[in-house]
Amino acid sequence: MEDMASGEGRRHRHNLVPLAALISREMRSEKMEKPTVRYAHAAQSRKGEDYFLIKTDCQRVPGNSLSTFSVFAIFDGHNGNAAAIFTREHLLNHVLGAIPRGLSCEEWLQALPRALVAGFVKTDKEFQSRGETSGTTATFVIVDGWTVTVACVGDSRCILDTQGGTVSNLTVDHRLEENVEERERVTASGGEVGRLSIFGGAEIGPLRCWPGGLCLSRSIGDMDVGEYIVPIPYVKQVKLSNAGGRLILASDGIWDALSSEMAAKSCRGLTAELAARQVVKEALRTRGLKDDTTCIILDIIPPDNSVQPSTPKKQNKLRALFSRKRSHSSANKLSKKLSAVGIVEELFEEGSAMLAERLGNDESTAQLTSGIFMCAVCQVDLAPSEGISVHAGGIFSTSSTPWQGPFLCADCRNKKDAMEGKRPSGVKVA
Repeated sequence: MEDMASGEGRRHRHNLVPLAALISREMRSEKMEKPTVRYAHAAQSRKGEDYFLIKTDCQRVPGNSLSTFSVFAIFDGHNGNAAAIFTREHLLNHVLGAIPRGLSCEEWLQALPRALVAGFVKTDKEFQSRGETSGTTATFVIVDGWTVTVACVGDSRCILDTQGGTVSNLTVDHRLEENVEERERVTASGGEVGRLSIFGGAEIGPLRCWPGGLCLSRSIGDMDVGEYIVPIPYVKQVKLSNAGGRLILASDGIWDALSSEMAAKSCRGLTAELAARQVVKEALRTRGLKDDTTCIILDIIPPDNSVQPSTPKKQNKLRALFSRKRSHSSANKLSKKLSAVGIVEELFEEGSAMLAERLGNDESTAQLTSGIFMCAVCQVDLAPSEGISVHAGGIFSTSSTPWQGPFLCADCRNKKDAMEGKRPSGVKVA
């Protein structure tokens, strides 16, 4: 990306790998022919706060067409459109900037979940520094061959419709009304959750976080609400079978009118373009235009020489069985077997709002041997005396392993503490 920090190469110089070696890795990793990706979007605007991103020419290795991947995203803004616009312009660069260079395809996919967390937090931190009170949901989808990685904050849902008519949610709705775990986390961090009180003491509407009155427990921006409304995304990564599937990515203008099953059923058998229009049309028919309504349809289609799909009866028996895995440990043989019978394989899932849990441990000594520490969130260089372990305790605490990375700069450490309710945010509203 042209607007990435110019120092990126310097920061990752210890990870540089010759281009020829990277291309050779890519060719070896192409064991199953990549699917065709077809997509379309449709929208009806009421407030003008929905934005989307479609980018199909991204490359893991610049100049190598074998490393191409696609990005699809929806940003549903609130309290203005500033946060949605900012996130659309910067989130992708921040995610890619958090991925080390010189990785093979498999290693790159394994690095994505952590990079997504860093990219979301960095985007939030940068936007809040502008002093604007707008906020946005963010649902961010990366498609690399048969592997789909989804990260989300807020309630812009992404679903997967596979052969046999099985619909699976690839995101979690971060609504205080519906998510008990998120309510408990917000109150434990110092937030107050309740309904809007009107004259006479009556309470109306959905549960909200006070101050601010936001219905969501996670978002980007919203600096006037409190740091316990965190930008740390739920992340899920799956590998589709060679039968492919359809992704439906939409803002809550769709999901407030249609269930996941209704949305998927309403557009089956249609091309991506017709399907996107149909989902929006069905939502408007059901509820009317009460909110911005945006939908992206993404079809992942097997190549012509792929295994022919089974009959519908056999497909229904499978009910899109999921093989749950929280890590990427040695799954090549299992993956081939699952793909052959039309099963979607779950590679990764994590939704913790604790930054230390999401960034994990740096067992490698690469940062130490290079002589440079680097903030795991904002990617700035740190002197060894400046880096603060993400696993260190509060400001007055000591860590049993203060030398263990990943490390944070002072600003990102303050951000982490504020999100966990350990200290107030230092950001002031202009």
